[in-house]
Amino acid sequence: MEADHVQDRAALSGKLISVLNSRSLKSTHSRLAGMLLPGLSVLDVGCGTGAITRGIAEAVGPSGHVVGMDANPQLIEQARQMHGSVPNLTFQVGDIYHLDYKEAFDLVTCARLLVWLSDPLGALMNMKLAAKKGGRLHVADYNHEKISWDPQPPASMLTFYAAYLKWRSDAGLDNTIADRLPELFSDAGLSEVQVHPQHESITRTDEDFASRIRIWADTASSRGPQMERDGYISASEYRKAEEEYRMWSEREADKMQMYMLAVEGVKTN
Repeated sequence: MEADHVQDRAALSGKLISVLNSRSLKSTHSRLAGMLLPGLSVLDVGCGTGAITRGIAEAVGPSGHVVGMDANPQLIEQARQMHGSVPNLTFQVGDIYHLDYKEAFDLVTCARLLVWLSDPLGALMNMKLAAKKGGRLHVADYNHEKISWDPQPPASMLTFYAAYLKWRSDAGLDNTIADRLPELFSDAGLSEVQVHPQHESITRTDEDFASRIRIWADTASSRGPQMERDGYISASEYRKAEEEYRMWSEREADKMQMYMLAVEGVKTN
C-alpha cells in the first residue's frame, strides 16, 4: 500500500486524541524516565500533543533541551498551546523519514510510533542519524497480537479487534513490532541493545482503570469510520462493539494487559 494511504490510516482523530493527553512520562514511559539526566538533549519523534515530551523536558532541566516532533500539524499546534511555555522545549512538524538533524541529540526516542509505520527500519536509521556518536536510541512499542483481557470482552469487540488487526496488516503495518525491535536495532547498526518489558497492565483497583480500560471503545469510535470506509467493518458492527465494550468495562472487566517492550541501543558509528 502506498505511503500516503498508511499515513491516512495512522492519522488520529476523535476520542483517541484524549488518550494522548492522558499519558505521562512517569506512568506510561517508565524505562525512558529512568534514563533521563539533567543537561541531556532529546528528540521525541511522534510526540503527539506533547504530554510525555513535557515530562522529558522537566527531567533534563534548564540545562537540557528537548524537541518534540510529529507529522500531524494539528497535534503540534495543541502541543504548543498546552506546553509551549516550557523554556527548554520546542515543538515542530516533521517526518521521521526525513529528519533534518544530524548528530544533534544525546537521546532520540519514540513510543507507539513504529507500529504505525510501513518502514520501521528506515525510521530507525533516520533516528540514528539524528543521534550524536555515543548517543542512544530508545523505542517503546506494542505487540497487538499479545493483548489479554480478563474476562474476555464481548464477541462484538473481538470481531472488531480482529478486523482492526487485519486492516492494519493489509496496509503493511506490523502488529507484532515490539518483538521485532531487537532485530531491527541490530540491523540499524546499533550496539549494546537492551530489551525491557514495559507491559501496560491495569486492574479494576487502579485509580485510572475506568479511563484506561476504555481505550478500545475509543478505538472503535475513532478507527471504526476509517475501517468502514476501507471495507473492513460495517457501521453497525463498530458501533455495537463500542457500546457493548463500554458496558463490559463498567460492569465486568477486571484486567487488561497490552504487551509492550522498551528497546534501546547505542550509536557507535
